[in-house]
Amino acid sequence: MTILSFERLPEEAKNIREEVFVKEQGFFEEFDDKDDIATHFVALECGKPVGTCRLLKGADGEYLIGRIAVVKSQRGRGVGAGLVAFAEKVASERGGKLAVIHAQTRARAFYEKQGYAVFGEEDDEEGVPHVWMRKPL
Repeated sequence: MTILSFERLPEEAKNIREEVFVKEQGFFEEFDDKDDIATHFVALECGKPVGTCRLLKGADGEYLIGRIAVVKSQRGRGVGAGLVAFAEKVASERGGKLAVIHAQTRARAFYEKQGYAVFGEEDDEEGVPHVWMRKPL
């Protein structure tokens, strides 16, 4: 797997997010102004885009990893974990001390396996339960 980095939202990342979050999961507000200031990552398998996520700098050494999406045919093959690890590495190289994820509650176990722990209350994003998770870098 190869992971590419972009300072603007690439078409490959947009297409994956539309497929996963809009078509599969029914989100309406998938794209926002944070896309303009985020670093975007795209995972390639045999040259084909199969996953994406974005990285945003927060306050006090925090970095938010978000919009983590993997095409259905590639799930369970380490693409998501690879993207999260890559984003963590970039955040750490930029001086980050803490990675934060606003995870869908149903994906909580996946992030716990990556070393994340829940903090705060469960909340709702477009009718889908989410929980904040964090991991020291």
